[in-house]
Amino acid sequence: MADLAADRDAIRHLLACYTYSGDRGRIADLAACFASDGTLEFPGVTACGPDQIAAALTAGPANPQRSFVRHHVTNPLIELDCNQAAARSYFTVYSNNGPDHAGTYNDRLVRTAQGWRFAHRQVRIDWQCNDSLFRPMVTR
Repeated sequence: MADLAADRDAIRHLLACYTYSGDRGRIADLAACFASDGTLEFPGVTACGPDQIAAALTAGPANPQRSFVRHHVTNPLIELDCNQAAARSYFTVYSNNGPDHAGTYNDRLVRTAQGWRFAHRQVRIDWQCNDSLFRPMVTR
């Protein structure tokens, strides 16, 4: 029988690894949070597999004014079904200008030999400030 508390803790750890890796520009580590056929979907982009995910996240120039990024993830709601799981979380992103954008992560996860990994992560943006240091990306 699966240990639900340990699985939920491992999934929360994966959510944190994704966030810390992205905020620190460790894109290969972020991409490693995905299963080999995992998908990252965010406004205007869908990438499959760690290599495509890393390429998608490094495509195009970064805003040179943006030197500080912190994602704050809250209220992860995790539902487990043996070797699969679903999670939904809120996030708020802070940059040099303060609150920059906010939205939800909608995740499907799978247990792999390496531990829990994203099978699919959908990033939805609910709000973005007018002077955002990121490209326009509101999806609601």
